[in-house]
Amino acid sequence: MRFNLKALGFSAGIVWGLIVFLLTNISLLRGSEGEHLSRLATFYVGYSFSFVGSLVGLVWGFVTMFLVAWLAGWLYNRFAGTTPPQQ
Repeated sequence: MRFNLKALGFSAGIVWGLIVFLLTNISLLRGSEGEHLSRLATFYVGYSFSFVGSLVGLVWGFVTMFLVAWLAGWLYNRFAGTTPPQQ
């Protein structure tokens, strides 16, 4: 079995981008100070604990997880092989 790299990348990117977006906005609505989520600014340039920052996190989250999932799928396809098992 081989992975479809675009589908794997898009699905993982969408999920992670939405997680960052939703966690930021839910924390904002609950009145949190965002001490943990603010640390994402270390990795995601332009991210801040705000609504605009959640949009930036959505984009960065999509891009980074797309690349990670694509690379993981590529490695799997590369090393899993398609040769039938030997008897």
